[in-house]
Amino acid sequence: MLSPLDYFFGLFSLDIGIDLGTAYTLVYVRGKGIVINEPSFVALNRRTREPIEVGARAKEMWSKNPKDILIVRPLRDGVISEYDITARMLDYLIRKAHEQSWVPIPRPRVVVGIPTGVTEVEKRAVIEATIDAGAREARLIEEPVAAAVGAGLPVLETRGSMIVDIGGGTTEVALFSLGGVVISRSIRVAGDEMDEDIVQYMRNKHNLLIGEPTAEKVKMEIGSAFPLPQELTYNVKGRNLTTGLPDAVEVSSIEIREAISGSVNILIDTVKDALDDTPPELVADLMESGICIAGGGALLKGIASRISQEVNIRAYIADDPMTCVARGAGRILEDYNNLSRLLVGPERGSTHH
Repeated sequence: MLSPLDYFFGLFSLDIGIDLGTAYTLVYVRGKGIVINEPSFVALNRRTREPIEVGARAKEMWSKNPKDILIVRPLRDGVISEYDITARMLDYLIRKAHEQSWVPIPRPRVVVGIPTGVTEVEKRAVIEATIDAGAREARLIEEPVAAAVGAGLPVLETRGSMIVDIGGGTTEVALFSLGGVVISRSIRVAGDEMDEDIVQYMRNKHNLLIGEPTAEKVKMEIGSAFPLPQELTYNVKGRNLTTGLPDAVEVSSIEIREAISGSVNILIDTVKDALDDTPPELVADLMESGICIAGGGALLKGIASRISQEVNIRAYIADDPMTCVARGAGRILEDYNNLSRLLVGPERGSTHH
């Protein structure tokens, strides 16, 4: 039961949808759209564990931080690994989102996107962290459901639709019909895993030590899942493992495609596996509508062509794939009466009075 004070704040607070991603956290404010799109990084004072920076500024310090500053990614594989820090990051984001409102104490209703594979304990952790960060009500939505709503798929209709949401920590595949998830798969192989593949490849093939930030840059610049019309090259800088001195190696997009092929194959196999369990009537729907790809991993060059070729169904990239989950959470807030049935997990209102 909401207290009169909570009810009062509820009249003026903004409703917020949050895509709590391993790589990026996005915040959607009802009526305003996406107001925050920040990397999921927190810089802490190592001694006091107080946050110094959150988001882009913290990511800039990654792998460059002095001894007294600790850089933390509070989410690993889409799951909260550092509870206190996640609560502080949420608190920071909710307050920052409210800078556009005159309410002195933000007490929003918050919908948070979570991966499908998370446990009840992990769900509770997200809800508690959101309430601790000042929400008056916290609800959860599974990321592929939010991504499908954000991408404009007809999730409430009888015809089947499928989404492949490739994030930083997890890849989610889900098939929808009549407002429900018919089949879902969640694997902890996604963008981060590809970065790790590139780090290992550079070490084993070129004797060059690079960090994850460099690997991510290489993937963004020349990474691909399908042969490119014009193959590319990139100058990778790091430390030579033999001499211990700085070195640079030119690599081609063909090499990087080979480096990440293991992760890409696992991803393709997961889509095939989901299709294998799909009822034939819904397969017929998918052959008409295609498979939608969302998440940051949708930006990997050639991923749609590769999926199309492998599963014999047209795959296409959602508009602005990175923001689909946040926009989906936002759309549910905009049309709460009709779409709130897509939410999952315990309903939790604030106990603050």
